[in-house]
Amino acid sequence: MKVLRDMPHRPSVPWRGRVADATRGPGPGPVPSPGHDRDRDRSAGPHNHTPPSARGAKRAHRIGVPLMHSLWHVTQHNTENVPTDGPLLLAGNHTGFLDGPLIAGVAPRPVHFLVKKEMFVGPLGPILLALGQIPVDRDHPDRAAIQSALATLRSGGVLGVFPEGTRTTGEFESVHNGLAYFALATGAPILPVACLGTATNGKTVGSLPTPRSHLDLVYGTPVTLAELTQGSEGLGRRQKIAAISEDLRVRLAAHVQYAKQLTGRDN
Repeated sequence: MKVLRDMPHRPSVPWRGRVADATRGPGPGPVPSPGHDRDRDRSAGPHNHTPPSARGAKRAHRIGVPLMHSLWHVTQHNTENVPTDGPLLLAGNHTGFLDGPLIAGVAPRPVHFLVKKEMFVGPLGPILLALGQIPVDRDHPDRAAIQSALATLRSGGVLGVFPEGTRTTGEFESVHNGLAYFALATGAPILPVACLGTATNGKTVGSLPTPRSHLDLVYGTPVTLAELTQGSEGLGRRQKIAAISEDLRVRLAAHVQYAKQLTGRDN
């Protein structure tokens, strides 16, 4: 899988305003001006930015598997679709507080998630960092988070992203451009994953599922960069990123519907 430095035409970072493009809110999101990539290189240093702790992500997995299975009945579907090695973008729907910890805890491979910086306040912060998670400022430019995410993929790791950016109905009515950018920048395939059962009707979005209730994680089929860029060769950078984002939105929404049919669930 080619990484950014091997690509003949390197895309610039599609965040001129907010790194939230990778993690939250509606709309296609901003893309940079032609000189933005050079500015970023001067201020952020070389592309060999140190990735978050791979050992920490493995530790999170070792802790998460017994913890999640002791608290809930977790069933994973189509785990054979998860590539056993190489860079991977794990794109999930986001309906409940538990989605990130659940995926990071039980996925077949250790996962580094982009996590809102507010979660790193107080004693939880050092724990999340030790478990290999990446803090991100959703309201202001966050080059450190972008570089850490890219370093994760370039080192062959798994980056977890919620393309909708915040908790929603999980139907992928809109996504941000960050997922498309990371795929273009690194060549990493995108694997849809649907979290079902983590949001309970009638409860607040921050509540956890009832203990011992049934939760499902349904993995889709990896989508390669070649599939995403097919037919977009003549488009400019902004148009290509927007087109790929819309393609991904449709694919991710379809996967959620497939997951509901497979499991017989409606949430």
